[in-house]
Amino acid sequence: MSAAVGLAALVAPALHSITDALEWYYGGFSAGQLWLNYIAFLPMPWLLLGLYAVREPKPNLVGLVGALLYGVAFTYFAHTTLYAIAEKVPTYEALWSRLGSLYSVHGAFMVLGGFMFAWSALRAGWLPKWPLLLFAAGIALNLLLALIPAPDILQTIGSAARNLGLIAMGYAILFERLQAAA
Repeated sequence: MSAAVGLAALVAPALHSITDALEWYYGGFSAGQLWLNYIAFLPMPWLLLGLYAVREPKPNLVGLVGALLYGVAFTYFAHTTLYAIAEKVPTYEALWSRLGSLYSVHGAFMVLGGFMFAWSALRAGWLPKWPLLLFAAGIALNLLLALIPAPDILQTIGSAARNLGLIAMGYAILFERLQAAA
């Protein structure tokens, strides 16, 4: 199970960052970019739960609740990708304006859940710590950029940091597994 979680933590956030880069490069959504984004989002609701399940020592209940909140947010975000495909929504800004406060509520779930998970995992003594700190820093940047008047495309910076933290967690899981096998 740890190999599957590690691989998912490498691939899904990397694909998500690629779709953000494509969106930025083309100045909006495309059908191919959105389908790739949807594929990236499919494992994301389960990713923190998987990390929680395979790491020792286990984070406390706060970490589990955080993983669940993060998962709820990404279940919704996957749905919004399908909505953008079906409705031919051209940009992230247009998607956010159509979905309104419900999108923002799920963004808050992602932020709160991510912070709860990272804090709990840090308290549990997970090593290396820097991926958790990078993950939390990306979430903090996403929150900050949502609260100040800044172009929405800047959210990709926070998402990239958050995704890089997840990728590093996946690498750590896979690397530990490979070292244990050797």
